[in-house]
Amino acid sequence: MAMLIPYGQRVTPDDRTVSSRGLMRPRPGGRALRLTVAALLTVWFALPLVPLLLWFFADRWSVPAALPTEWGFDGVTSALANGAVPAFGRSLVLALVVAAIATPIGAMAARALTRGAVPFPRLVSGILLAPLALPAFVAVMGLTIVLLRARVPGVVGVVILLVAAALPYTVYTMRVAYAAHDLAYEDEARTLGASRWHVLWRVHLPLVAPGLARAAFLAFLVGWSDYVITVLVGGGTIVTLPLLVASFAAGVGNDAVVAVLSVSAIVPPLVLLLALGRFGRRYPTASYLHGPTASQSPKGSP
Repeated sequence: MAMLIPYGQRVTPDDRTVSSRGLMRPRPGGRALRLTVAALLTVWFALPLVPLLLWFFADRWSVPAALPTEWGFDGVTSALANGAVPAFGRSLVLALVVAAIATPIGAMAARALTRGAVPFPRLVSGILLAPLALPAFVAVMGLTIVLLRARVPGVVGVVILLVAAALPYTVYTMRVAYAAHDLAYEDEARTLGASRWHVLWRVHLPLVAPGLARAAFLAFLVGWSDYVITVLVGGGTIVTLPLLVASFAAGVGNDAVVAVLSVSAIVPPLVLLLALGRFGRRYPTASYLHGPTASQSPKGSP
């Protein structure tokens, strides 16, 4: 006989029930195995950073030596003298502009596709996701001709193509967010007399804010790390950080400068990733959905 559970009641299986289920039964050595796998993955991802950090502080490092033979900041000095700061600023502005444009466009497209408000949704989805299936240089070369004949400035052309390259990521991320989005909250707010702007600002955006943050982060990465579009469309006039890294990496004896530029390229995505994780933990979505918690309720109220 099925057990009826009152609405809103949290059900926690007791230990006897948990131990009787094969999938939920704790297995010997499971925790040790997970820790081992996590440690190996951490080493795997952190290992490429070790030579970069050593070269960052190395003035001389010959092949037989396991560690740099001379320590210093010649790499930092050379990077600053060769335009590292302007290139860093251009990459940062370009990535922020791409994220600011691609995120709302991707969100609106994902919302329309999820709600079935677009004719031929499969065709539209295929067009939006096409940059993922095509090699980047093929799509860029085709669109470069169109932009040149339309006399579009190089900077604008770079931004347009980077936004097109970022749209598949923002659309996919927001489609996942809207698949779990409950429109009943917006309908209830309208029923209670909220205006369209109030529903958007106080109900809709708080509910999809984590998805928007993830989509903006992916769009930022596309604009931050691009090389092909910036070279082919910008024609070498827009010197960003990836272009500067590639220029020094093509030469000989620039290992320290390449290490400095590469380490500086890691900083913005890492800071954004940490901020995104903190934002996801502290965003007060629950207060919009469930009202004040028990600790926030006035004294004497249920």
